[in-house]
Parts: sequence; C-alpha cells; structure tokens
Amino acid sequence: MSTTFTPLASLFGGALIGTAVVLTLFVLGRLAGVSGIAQRTLAGPEAGETAAAWSWRPAFLLGLVAGGALVAWLAPGAVPASPSGLSTAAVIVAGLLVGWGTAQAQGCTSGHGICGLARLAPRSLVATPVFMLAGAATVWVLRHGLGVW
Repeated sequence: MSTTFTPLASLFGGALIGTAVVLTLFVLGRLAGVSGIAQRTLAGPEAGETAAAWSWRPAFLLGLVAGGALVAWLAPGAVPASPSGLSTAAVIVAGLLVGWGTAQAQGCTSGHGICGLARLAPRSLVATPVFMLAGAATVWVLRHGLGVW
C-alpha cells in the first residue's frame, strides 16, 4: 500500500475537526466523541430528553457521512474506495472490533484524544496513549509479522 503525505490537506482536516469539536461544545454544550454520539443515537432519546433535544446526534452523524460524500463528489479519486485493500468482510470485522473497543474504553479516539485531552481528563490521559500504542503494534504485526501490507 502506498501513501502520499499531504500536509496541507491534513492541516485543513485537523482544523475542521477542531472547529467541529469547539462548536459542538460551545453551541450544544456537548462533547463530540463520535462513538458516544453513535451509541446514544441508536439508544434513542434518554429519559426526559425531548426528541428535539436528542436530534442533534443523528444530525451530527449524518453530517459526517454527508461531508465524506461531498469530498468524494467534489474530488473524485481523492479517497480510494478501499484504501486498505482489505476485503469487505475484513473491514466489517475491523469496524465491529473498533466499536467493541470504544465501548470498553468508554470513548473513541475523538472523544478521548481530542475532547478528553483538551479537558485534561485523567481517563483520556491514559486511554489515548493506549490507543496509539495498540495502533502502532497492530501496524507492526500486520506489516512485519503477517506481511499483510
């Protein structure tokens, strides 16, 4: 798998993520941890929460999908359909494992790594380095141990 370093695109993407996190916090008073938003969307409105107060969650998730679709439409070929080269089944299994892992960690990389670290949350100060080390170990095993990449 070949990759191309794109510092300007990466900087722009990071700035967009940071802006979304800040807006979500200041406008809605909520953290933009994607796994928590997804989990609470699937669970439906909490006790005493109106549908209008709950509706920001599915709108946030729809915005993530729409943003990706917009980039794919405006810049065809900018993002390959399957950048990993893995089968659809492998991607589904990987997604399920990530979902299970985020439930165990009580948050995902966006929740802990962006929102939690910014708030100096102790749980995030532990979870984020664990995410990074697990990711590095996984890449090493796939590339050097199993020769997948």
